[in-house]
Amino acid sequence: MFNAYVIEAGNEAAGIVIREGHRFRFHSSSRRYWDLEGRYFRKPHDAQRAALDLIALRPARASRALVRP
Repeated sequence: MFNAYVIEAGNEAAGIVIREGHRFRFHSSSRRYWDLEGRYFRKPHDAQRAALDLIALRPARASRALVRP
């Protein structure tokens, strides 16, 4: 088993996870994934799922910010 994995979301590298004991710590590769910075995951796959979920939420947040009452 490896100690570090690249996490991809869409067509880009979201960051890497590095093994710390029995869990993996996320290190973002761009500002887009800062919300995951420093979070721990049980498996690299869990980190990838979180990165995919994060980018799925971003367009919704951005469009809500443009709506004015």
